[in-house]
Amino acid sequence: MLSRNQVKQEHKWRLEDIFVSLADWNQELVAINKDMVAVLSYKGRLKDADTILACFNFLDAMGKRIEKLYCYAMMYKDVDLTDTMAAECKSKAQNVFVSFNAYTSFVTPELSNLAVETLEEFIADTRFKNYDYSLKNILKSKAHILSEAEERLLALSGKTLSAFSDIFSQINNVDLKLPKVNIDGKPIELSHGNYGMLLQHNLQDTRKKVYKAYYKAFEGVINTIAANFGASINKDNFLAAARNHKSAREKSVFNNDVPVAIYDKLLQKVDSNLSLMHDYMHFRKKVLKLENLCMYDLHVPMFDKADIKLPYDKAYDLMVEGLEPMGAEYRQLLIKAKNDRWIDVEETANKRSGAYCCGVYGAHPYVLLNYTPTTNDIFTIAHEMGHALHSYYSDKTQPYGKNDYSIFVAEVASTVNEVLLLKHLLKTQKEPHIKKYLLSYYLDMFRTTLFRQSMFAEFEATVHAAEQKGVPLTVDYLNKTYNNLNKKFYGNAVTYDKSIRLEWARIPHFYSSFYVYQYATGLTSAINIANSILSGETSTFDRYKKFLSAGGHKSPFDILKDAGVDLLTDAPYDIAFDEFRKTLDELKALV
Repeated sequence: MLSRNQVKQEHKWRLEDIFVSLADWNQELVAINKDMVAVLSYKGRLKDADTILACFNFLDAMGKRIEKLYCYAMMYKDVDLTDTMAAECKSKAQNVFVSFNAYTSFVTPELSNLAVETLEEFIADTRFKNYDYSLKNILKSKAHILSEAEERLLALSGKTLSAFSDIFSQINNVDLKLPKVNIDGKPIELSHGNYGMLLQHNLQDTRKKVYKAYYKAFEGVINTIAANFGASINKDNFLAAARNHKSAREKSVFNNDVPVAIYDKLLQKVDSNLSLMHDYMHFRKKVLKLENLCMYDLHVPMFDKADIKLPYDKAYDLMVEGLEPMGAEYRQLLIKAKNDRWIDVEETANKRSGAYCCGVYGAHPYVLLNYTPTTNDIFTIAHEMGHALHSYYSDKTQPYGKNDYSIFVAEVASTVNEVLLLKHLLKTQKEPHIKKYLLSYYLDMFRTTLFRQSMFAEFEATVHAAEQKGVPLTVDYLNKTYNNLNKKFYGNAVTYDKSIRLEWARIPHFYSSFYVYQYATGLTSAINIANSILSGETSTFDRYKKFLSAGGHKSPFDILKDAGVDLLTDAPYDIAFDEFRKTLDELKALV
């Protein structure tokens, strides 16, 4: 694995666009700690329009500065999780965030104490145009906003209550000892980055060896992970009860201003279409000519030598080409992002695993990758750049108070990019074996995003409800619950083993409760939007650009409806499952 200093400069993100040096960051840290105390001058005074508006403006100004401080520290640490100085910076930035939340904890309670008529008057006042949606949410949330003292206590507990994700990250990325595995006569050290690639090996015995070794490592820390995960769920349920919500799931979707019925609609529509997944598993078993189709066989391509293995720079060019239907402006922004070093590319020692996009208001978005030459990672580039340009357009169009889009729509733009790239490749690739591979890749996009993330969503809902009823979240309970769901979703074509029941323990998104279902709704929405863009109607992308630029200026459910997708109806899901069915039928016809 490369060390950080072996990576060429153009493949490292340029954090200097936020702070020129660590000394500048430290100087801003001192200044923020001094300046943010001034918010207390508004305490007890949020009654008239002028004072409230001045307070909002102050919060925005400080919020921009704290966002830059925190994002810089987070990204500084993520390229080397063993760097103690970087860890100290992130901790200091977290302390600033917690302190500012504590200082400002009076704001929402004071505003919620205003009369309904007063809040409605401010919402209608054009001077509050940057904050009207925030005020609407305060008005809606009056029943869930606590007293000033209670809000302050919750704010002060922010660092403690957010620690479970950081603890898991340390276990998963530092303390977890992944072994070396003999692959084709060579010892290879397993990592989170190469695990998925090694499961694409053409020999089933090798895939099994990698899979068993990987989960064997988790067995050594499973009790610690289970204790941490259980405590995280307890925290979710505690916060829901504290804020007078019936459940953590209700609280989560309420906070996102999304109807809770969408969660139920998704699980209902997926459950009624599981026969498609089971059919696909039988087909995969037949094509691979396996006596037993196991969970470690779900990553391997069904068609030999059809993976698109490109070095990063060529993979990026291919992604840009695939997104041509978005138009010239979108294309130029993709090129700018690469040339201006928004992206950290290579997997290196002690770097955070996975990929993400971090928007930084007043600078530009940043993207973390751990690129390996696989088709999956080409799509990861497209996915993260979808996030990046969503953030770019929202930041450019919306004021700070409205720029941050909800996580409910956060996965839509990224997945539109993936679908467009996939359809471009299917259209331009003439080789039959590559086309078959791409069709199978599209089916696996459905499997991993629409079906698998819905399975995760059902797991989350199940274990949160169990903890709320007092069920101990033991390792055995978590393993059994996950194993049963896995069998339900994949069907009887798969031969199961004990290792897969541990998979819940390696999913970092479970520490952002009730997040993963939005990958499934995101793919559903993206398929509908991508098909509209490819229809050739000139107004379609203009409508989509408005979606990208909408930020959080109103309900994300309504923003998505404006893009032509109503997830409370059957139609978007029926279109998505019909596309899965047609893709499977097309592939069957080619085999």
